[in-house]
Amino acid sequence: MSVLTVVLALFAALSNAAASVLQRRAAAQDEDRAGARHTMLRSLLRLVRDRYWVGGAALLALTTVLQAAALAVGSLAVVQPLMATELLFTLVVGSAVFHRRPDSRTWLAFVALAVGLALFLGSAAPAPGHDTATAGRWVWAGLALFVLMTVLASVGSLVHGAPRAALFGSASAVGFGGTAALLKELTGRLSQGVGEVLTQWPPYATAVLGVASFLLLQSALRAGTLAASQPALTLGDALTSVALGWALFGEEILLGVRVLPELIGVALIGIGSVGLARAPSVHGAWDTAPAARDGPARAERR
Repeated sequence: MSVLTVVLALFAALSNAAASVLQRRAAAQDEDRAGARHTMLRSLLRLVRDRYWVGGAALLALTTVLQAAALAVGSLAVVQPLMATELLFTLVVGSAVFHRRPDSRTWLAFVALAVGLALFLGSAAPAPGHDTATAGRWVWAGLALFVLMTVLASVGSLVHGAPRAALFGSASAVGFGGTAALLKELTGRLSQGVGEVLTQWPPYATAVLGVASFLLLQSALRAGTLAASQPALTLGDALTSVALGWALFGEEILLGVRVLPELIGVALIGIGSVGLARAPSVHGAWDTAPAARDGPARAERR
């Protein structure tokens, strides 16, 4: 677990968090202007003219570059769990955008998340694995990703509010975890030459899955607040990536007597994520349309 891998993964998490906040602000303002009956296509056509949405899209592109760089020098089992720090960055950046300061409970929840990550990664000591996937395994992995994303999105379309945001967030997380695995496959093949790689399937599968995950993310952001969607996005991405790292690239984590601290680490990550999502600084109207449009003073007068 190199310092370069950690730094690149943390910068990717920061960039992704800022993208989520900016696009959530744009979505909240769009909901306030247009109401909830408009289709996602119409909403996207309006949002592409919103500077916050465009800024978020640009940061998502930067996240992809940073994430690919991290995966080129590290394993999925290290990079994606580190990106769970995105939740903290989401709250810090969101607090600035929506004018809400993190309080002591928020910071305590982050300590739990940080300690959990350190405990899990330190105990598991993920092995790097192979640069490319074992032959034939991508077919089964792709099928599993498709089925899981379809089921989560289908169930999400049947409910409303926070459950809808969480389910679409989970479907998006599975997709982004798969995209991360494809990015690792892509960077692993670059030694063959860019021209040769462009004649193979990974670049195009990465683009298709990335776009599908992006559209699911937009549905999650429109369905509810960041407090509902972000924990599912963050934890789902990490868990999917660890599973794909093991199944595709032969990445292994140490078990045996280390299982107990690993489980404690995972539990702390979960507790910290839930605590961050429910912290008073982001609860309620933190990122709803009035707060996004008017700032805290006018939102409180409402």
